[in-house]
Amino acid sequence: PLHPRVQPKSKISASRKLSLKMLLLQRAMEELEQETVSRDEEKVKYLSEKLPPLQITGLSMDELQKLCRQLNAKIEVVDEERYDFEAKVNKNNRDIHELKLKVQDLGGKFKKPALRKVRVSADEMMRALLGSKHKGSMDLRANLKSVKKEDIKQEKVMSSEVGDWRKNVEAMSGMEGRKKMFDAAGGGQ
Repeated sequence: PLHPRVQPKSKISASRKLSLKMLLLQRAMEELEQETVSRDEEKVKYLSEKLPPLQITGLSMDELQKLCRQLNAKIEVVDEERYDFEAKVNKNNRDIHELKLKVQDLGGKFKKPALRKVRVSADEMMRALLGSKHKGSMDLRANLKSVKKEDIKQEKVMSSEVGDWRKNVEAMSGMEGRKKMFDAAGGGQ
């Protein structure tokens, strides 16, 4: 027989586990701070390379206009690069989404097993449906309505009187049929 797997007792005490968690969290915080500092340094370095400090004091009107045109040209180049990067990111996001859908589709497909016919008695089916509520065997015939033989004979007599409805309709159509109905109702005495 299969025995449930018993988890071995941890060899590390709870206080030791807690101190290790605290050390890990502290280390993660330090690395996060270092990462933010290095990111800020890279940003400053990039901006100093791409955007030198402006020297606008002592410039004539023509020189200021020339500087504005240069800055405007740089802005256009940066906007084009930004647009290209955004388009690449959007395309990659769409590709990732499509691939995720494909993975879900592939993971969701499975071969349906061939179903076998199973013979189940009424008692077994009730036990399966109701579980422990089902007690003993159910007599399915107990719930049926009882019919007496006299009722059956009476129904046969009534059905023979009615007969085929087409014949009745044809016989009662027209003026002759109306006369027969009037006579049968006792109107022509």
